[in-house]
Amino acid sequence: MPEADFIEVSGHQVRIRRHPRAKRLTLRIGAQGPVLTLPRRAAMAKARDFLHDHAAWLEEKLHAVPPRIPVMVGRTIPFAGQSLHIVAANDRKTGVQDGRLLVPASDPAKATKKFLMDQARQDLTAATIEYASRIDKNFGKITLRDTRSRWGSCTSRGDLNYSWRLIMAPSEVLDYVAAHEVAHLAQMNHSPKYWAIVAKICPDYHVYRNWLRANGAELHRYDFGS
Repeated sequence: MPEADFIEVSGHQVRIRRHPRAKRLTLRIGAQGPVLTLPRRAAMAKARDFLHDHAAWLEEKLHAVPPRIPVMVGRTIPFAGQSLHIVAANDRKTGVQDGRLLVPASDPAKATKKFLMDQARQDLTAATIEYASRIDKNFGKITLRDTRSRWGSCTSRGDLNYSWRLIMAPSEVLDYVAAHEVAHLAQMNHSPKYWAIVAKICPDYHVYRNWLRANGAELHRYDFGS
């Protein structure tokens, strides 16, 4: 019998995910709902017992999560510090015009997401190049993800990962995250030396960091479908 992809707990569907490096069971509320991560060889019976024991915690956390905002024609979305009203266009092209985002009527959510991701790649690449040049460092590839736990990361090889949802934040906030990750090219830690680099290339970084802490969760409410 194939292993279940989901386990239902108190009316909630919890997605089951196995990870080869997981050492224990971990339950988190992801962008698409609750996810239980299991070690590779953990038994499903253990997973069910774990969820049963944490049912009250899961109910409390899900109750505290703000409702998702489906992206559709007529909806307004944040974009680089402004608001764009999603409007169905007669052709297949997507573009901005007078505070409106014109998208194909056939799949507005998909077109909106592609527009945001394209703009995010363009802006994050430009910001990364600018900040890397200021500290005379090279970087590897840039990858866009839809991570909920962090806005960016830097690998030991110098590859940079960013959340494409940063394009929905003010431009200065997106730039700060680029500066934050670029600084790791010089210091792979969060030591005083590291923060000195961040302050040098992005002097008001604490303002933008605080903005993300206060408003970042709102950006994850927008639901673009599958």
